[in-house]
Amino acid sequence: MSTTASTATSAEASDRAGASRRQGTFYRGDPGMWSWVLHRITGVLTFFFLFVHVLDTALVRVSPNTYDQVIETYKTPIVNLLEVGLVGAVLFHALNGIRVMLVDFWSKGPKLQKAMLWVIGVVWVVVMVPGAFFMLKRTVETLFGGN
Repeated sequence: MSTTASTATSAEASDRAGASRRQGTFYRGDPGMWSWVLHRITGVLTFFFLFVHVLDTALVRVSPNTYDQVIETYKTPIVNLLEVGLVGAVLFHALNGIRVMLVDFWSKGPKLQKAMLWVIGVVWVVVMVPGAFFMLKRTVETLFGGN
């Protein structure tokens, strides 16, 4: 390989890198990237929920009265919204995890990964809309009156 060819190649790479830096990023934001980001975020959120859940459940052994007080705070409308968010995060994480396994272990997975991403998006919405309705129903009735 001649030094001229390698110089031209590195100059082209340098021009591309410089252009990318001027535009702000090397990567434009393909849906696969966003599913990767959401998968990591939902995994961390689920981990923190489980951590808090273990701690508040441990209060039963330490102080049942404190446990009862903590559980009472969970009956607020804000916590109800957080619960809906938790269900949405866990559902997305589970569905996307299945998609990731299919991409990794199914021979057609890499070719169909974008289509599978859209399918999990549709399934997520189909499950979350009625789920959120029923989860929020009691809170809305409590806040705005109702039976």
